[in-house]
Amino acid sequence: MSDPAPADLAALAARVGHEFAAPELLRRAMAHRSWCAETSGESSNERLEFLGDAVLGWVIADIAFRRFDKLPEGLLTDLRKSVVNATALAEVAEEIGIGPYLFLGKGEAAAGGAEKPSILSDAFEAVLGAIYLDGGTEAAYAMVERWVAPRMSTSIERLDQLDHKTQLQELAARAGKGAPDYVITSTGPDHAKLFRAEVLIDGDVLGEGSGGSKKAAEQAAASLATAELA
Repeated sequence: MSDPAPADLAALAARVGHEFAAPELLRRAMAHRSWCAETSGESSNERLEFLGDAVLGWVIADIAFRRFDKLPEGLLTDLRKSVVNATALAEVAEEIGIGPYLFLGKGEAAAGGAEKPSILSDAFEAVLGAIYLDGGTEAAYAMVERWVAPRMSTSIERLDQLDHKTQLQELAARAGKGAPDYVITSTGPDHAKLFRAEVLIDGDVLGEGSGGSKKAAEQAAASLATAELA
């Protein structure tokens, strides 16, 4: 979109749930690099995204640790991944309605950039970084509690049934990539084979895993690839 009037960003701030003392931070959070390449003197939201990513990781880890005190470390990690990935954060950005406020270059806008999961998830993290700078830890924590934490209650119910292959396929599709392809090899005697899987997307190896069955090896590889792609 073109540079909006201050009232437009005020509406976005109200939707997010934070009143900015420095509204220019929210404006910067909406500035995609494609727009900055066409607009002299403007900084993109990438530094804010970097900051927001770190803040998000801390807040989600803190909430998960406190709310789910019976979960072992491995399941806490799975719970965090289920809500802190490009797909999940893009959905949150859509709920907030961030897309229409993004500053995109002409080519990116024409290509539907305001609906791309990668751009939306990055913008969400940039907004969180802006809130952290503007209002401190309490404001940032409150934003994550409001928009991201509720998804944890849903995720906790299906952690035992987490299907990394399905998750990877959905993530690849949302990112506009090809379907995952698995290459299986095995070693050892028939009664004690060890299977190894590589998962490739568009020809690139994104994850490797091993297990006592083809399915286990594929799931292990898909788990690593999901983290890589997210």
